[in-house]
Amino acid sequence: MPPIKQQLHHLCLTYITERMATSQQAIEAAQRSANEETKSSAGDKYETGRAMAQLEIEKNTTQLAEALRLKQKLEVLAEKNRTETVQSGSLVMTDQGNYYLTIPAGQWVINSKTYFAISVDSPIGMKLLGLKEGSSFTFRTKNYQITKIL
Repeated sequence: MPPIKQQLHHLCLTYITERMATSQQAIEAAQRSANEETKSSAGDKYETGRAMAQLEIEKNTTQLAEALRLKQKLEVLAEKNRTETVQSGSLVMTDQGNYYLTIPAGQWVINSKTYFAISVDSPIGMKLLGLKEGSSFTFRTKNYQITKIL
């Protein structure tokens, strides 16, 4: 079985790939909808339908661009090796939880352990940045101790 960091990276990559596919499918569906609108005697209905489809396309195009940006970030972080301090790409084990500092991809359970894929820009991600093994910090009135950095 691959190391835990590789497994988490793969889960994040799968998550973002699925997000991209969903956005692309929504864009295509909205485009089909706009193309199928036919001009009727009620011209306003036609224009409203096309405008709503265009808004849907724009919204999903923005989501697709964000997902692509996150995928590129993940690809860069795949190359990161273990470091002494917490930085983007680190897997941080604490006595209160385990955090993979990559993209905000949610919670994963592997071998009965819970891991949170978070951004370094998240509140707890910003608290973790730059800390070393053995360091402690407080987040939302809870004390955390870093036990390992991978």
